[in-house]
Amino acid sequence: MSDTTGASYVAAGVDIEAGDRAVELMKEWVKKTRRPEVLGGIGGFAGLFDASALKNYERPLLASATDGVGTKVDIARQLGVYDSIGHDLVAMVMDDIVVCGAEPLFMTDYICVGKVHPERVAAIVKGIAEGCVLAGCALVGGETAEHPGLLGEDDFDVAGAGTGVVEADRVLGADRIRSGDAVIAMASSGLHSNGYSLVRHVLLNQGGLALDAHLDGLGRTLGEELLEPTKIYSLDCLALLRTTEVHAFSHVTGGGLAANLARVIPDGLHAVVDRSTWAPGAIFDLVGRTGRVERLELEKTLNMGVGMIAIVPEESTDVALATLADRGVDAWVAGEITDRAHHETGAALVGDYAG
Repeated sequence: MSDTTGASYVAAGVDIEAGDRAVELMKEWVKKTRRPEVLGGIGGFAGLFDASALKNYERPLLASATDGVGTKVDIARQLGVYDSIGHDLVAMVMDDIVVCGAEPLFMTDYICVGKVHPERVAAIVKGIAEGCVLAGCALVGGETAEHPGLLGEDDFDVAGAGTGVVEADRVLGADRIRSGDAVIAMASSGLHSNGYSLVRHVLLNQGGLALDAHLDGLGRTLGEELLEPTKIYSLDCLALLRTTEVHAFSHVTGGGLAANLARVIPDGLHAVVDRSTWAPGAIFDLVGRTGRVERLELEKTLNMGVGMIAIVPEESTDVALATLADRGVDAWVAGEITDRAHHETGAALVGDYAG
């Protein structure tokens, strides 16, 4: 009989015990996201959500979205900071869902790693759970997958999917928008979770900047600035819907402000956004100067300081701004909806930035 030890899952690089340890560590954080409609806990094959809660709707429509955090995860890996990107993940998913007027209900996550480090996985889930609390949704389950040989031991990626609900006759969108509506901008918390392939190339590769460098205008290290979590607007948007009339929202993600705003503008109308109504944060200027990136290229890639747009009737402007101010959201009237001339697209930025 041979004394040669046979192959095993652990020898192949997958540690089931480490995965079980990670689940135990994350349970307390998942529990904090619990809504009354959630049945059971984590560890099963599927998360359960009691749909009888939707009986109060005349015609409930389910809204779903899925997304990831992109190459921002590499900044987290380099700095060894893993909890903040969970906020980014929730924001990318749930702020898409709220755009149609839907209330976020629940979310699942997928974490792919080269090697399971239980504390690291738990920190990622902690951030996701904290984000779910800020979005008002439950984290009902997820998956942690170990991919040795495909990912390095410290490499990882995250993705998530979410579900919300909206009454059919209250769905927001292009059909509600009218000429004369106001375009209200809500400030971003920074770069959010878009354009990091450009940002990393410009600042770290071309510029040779260190993540622990303290740079003029940032007020903190470059790494801290780059890991600033994406602002989660879900509950702020729902508050607007409760207090005043809203015609549409636009989540400013990949593609920039004008392109995302154009997605909700109907044929025949045009959104004009005045750059002079705000000054983008220092990080946007840093990327532009370091990489000699033209303004239009920056605007096609980054949010330039605006993370969410609300389009409201002109007479709703004061109430909308007051509601957002009460919730601590920096917001302002950035433009208006006009009739579209034959040469115009759905949305355009005009003028120069303040400052």
